Amino acid sequence: MTATVHLDRAGEAAWLTLDRPGRGNALVPELLAALRARIAEARTAGARVLVVTGAGRAFSAGGDVGVFAAHASDTVALRAYAAEIVGELNAAVLDLLAFPAPVLAAVNGPVTGGSAGLILAADMVAMSDTAFLQPYYSEIGFAPDGGWTALLPERIGSARALKALYLNERLSAHDCLKLGIADHVCEADRLGAVTGGQVAMILEKDAASLAVSRANVWSPARRARLATALEREREGFLSLIARPETLERMQRFLAAVRPAEPAR
Repeated sequence: MTATVHLDRAGEAAWLTLDRPGRGNALVPELLAALRARIAEARTAGARVLVVTGAGRAFSAGGDVGVFAAHASDTVALRAYAAEIVGELNAAVLDLLAFPAPVLAAVNGPVTGGSAGLILAADMVAMSDTAFLQPYYSEIGFAPDGGWTALLPERIGSARALKALYLNERLSAHDCLKLGIADHVCEADRLGAVTGGQVAMILEKDAASLAVSRANVWSPARRARLATALEREREGFLSLIARPETLERMQRFLAAVRPAEPAR
């Protein structure tokens, strides 16, 4: 299984691309480990802007339900896999929040499940008009992760976040713009140019000023509180993952989407 994250430099900007398009850039431990390594490389290189985007039609489909289901016959292995992947996702979100320069997200397509954390950790979010945000937890029987309860409520309000979780609500790009999750929506073929324009504007500003602004907003104390909230999400995820109801819902979900799935 290939799970790659590319790091490309464009002057003083670093672009990270999730590159597992055959599986909708679904999150697996290998991809998250690669993401964390590329974030560290960009930090070491002194990037003044970090952009996260996805290859193909999706930004990221969240945790790969097929891989969870492959562990279903062994509940110990299933819980261990869940602990690993949600732990790696939490660490990646915290790495993005600790990055010493502005972080942008260029959301090229759907964002589902825990991959929401990768855009909630961004300071500025541009979305393709074909993109959307959707939780899926209540459909599959998973507990929310990736900041759906730790980050999203402070962005859009607790009641609005809970409504999306309860009803598995699909938030379109324009919904995300109205709610303050995104700050720009454009046609898919303009996303690179729009994000590039945002990068150019940031690079015109004083780097030290921007760094202090971000460090103060995402102070060590605030990140520590968030780490605690993300750990609660991980514990909740582990509490539900091996239930018979969850295993059954996973199989129903996979049966419904499998005809449209690309080959692994």
